[in-house]
Amino acid sequence: MAAERTLVLVKPDAMQRGLAGTILERLERRGLRLVGLKLMQVDDALARQHYGEHEGKPFYAGLVEYITSSPIVAAVFEGTAATAAVRVSVGVTNPAEAAAGTIRADFGLEVGRNLVHASDSPESGEREVALFFTAAELISWPRDTDRWIFEG
Repeated sequence: MAAERTLVLVKPDAMQRGLAGTILERLERRGLRLVGLKLMQVDDALARQHYGEHEGKPFYAGLVEYITSSPIVAAVFEGTAATAAVRVSVGVTNPAEAAAGTIRADFGLEVGRNLVHASDSPESGEREVALFFTAAELISWPRDTDRWIFEG
């Protein structure tokens, strides 16, 4: 079963607030299939690799410090246009500007505490999934409900 995969990180602020289950549930209810999941503590090396595109920017050190400050939940979701579906469900980066009904609008107030990381493109999704998961940790599986969610 080949479908697009994308990475979701339940960030430290969401973890501290007890929102991990709620966030994952909303993405599953959207119809996305969960194919990888782990609770983990991001170390400095992984944080720097994950946020490498921001190295040299004024907020880079803060990103690294933040993502390593508490355990996170790393998840991989799979489905038709999974990256776009997650991005719409999560909402724009700034919770104050996110559409009503999105995760960030419903639970966030500030950019620096926006609860979730979501891959911004299918290519980023592939790269990011490989940072957080080995191939053996990902399980594609059919659900009986897939025929009611996915066409064809």
